[in-house]
Amino acid sequence: MTWAQGRERVEELLSAGELERVASSEALVGRLVAEAEKHLAAAEAIEAIDETGAFQLAYDGARKACSALLAQQGLRSTTRGGHVAVQDTMRAQFGGRGGVTAFDSLPRLRRKRAASEYPDAETPTTTGDDARDAVEAAHGIIAAVKSLLETGDLDRF
Repeated sequence: MTWAQGRERVEELLSAGELERVASSEALVGRLVAEAEKHLAAAEAIEAIDETGAFQLAYDGARKACSALLAQQGLRSTTRGGHVAVQDTMRAQFGGRGGVTAFDSLPRLRRKRAASEYPDAETPTTTGDDARDAVEAAHGIIAAVKSLLETGDLDRF
């Protein structure tokens, strides 16, 4: 069974080769959630000494949690789709669903992470406020993912 919200966008991403179907794996889902939580804990631990590193770890934690939702459905982002496909799928399927707005922060976080990872002379430095924002957003995203997984409120594609 599949559900209507986001189905059209997921089908577009599959057709474009930005997502692919894979065997659903509870072990992989668990591993991704555990890694997401470890990244977030590490981000919190270094936030005061390495703002850029904390931001990137928080973002990666949020992204891995989202990848766990994909894995639960038997979906995976391809190298072609990358982080954008994960972001687009989460927002299409879960954005605003049952009041879940945590995924709305993904585009902003992804852009800031890319800018810090591939800076030019004009790119602003990542600040403590940026790191705190990423940690807070990652907390919300990981909590939303865990809630969706625990309630079983999703079907495999």
